[in-house]
Amino acid sequence: MQPSVPSTEPGSDVSEMKDFNQQIIEEFRQNGGKVGGPFEGAPLVLLTTTGAKTGQARTHPLVCQVADDGTLCIFASKAGAPTNPDWYHNLVAHPQVGVEYGADSFEAIAEVVTGPQRDAIFAKQAQIFPDFADYEARAHRIIPVVALRRT
Repeated sequence: MQPSVPSTEPGSDVSEMKDFNQQIIEEFRQNGGKVGGPFEGAPLVLLTTTGAKTGQARTHPLVCQVADDGTLCIFASKAGAPTNPDWYHNLVAHPQVGVEYGADSFEAIAEVVTGPQRDAIFAKQAQIFPDFADYEARAHRIIPVVALRRT
């Protein structure tokens, strides 16, 4: 399964991406964390961050990876764009985040994973979802991995 999402390239329609994300969020919440379309069968999380500049809450649907200990890991891929997504900057500034996974909602601390641990988690994600390897190659940057640890 290869998720297909609207472009995040400069000049792309930001409102199209917001509409797409809002549809995923609504479907996720209506169906206990399950969605169809390009994300059918993929493990999804809804991440709510606090805006670094605005202080406003923003929610983003993200493909995640569940670690053996139950920690949820997310990836700041921005579909291969050359810059990190806004949600990444928000959680670095305000690491206390809201998480929805399946029918469960909880608060978490977002921790950026680095070094060999990051590399192992990302390699596993790229094996499960090959688009992630393509994203990193296209982005010409190391895609950050973030662990969401329940508080």
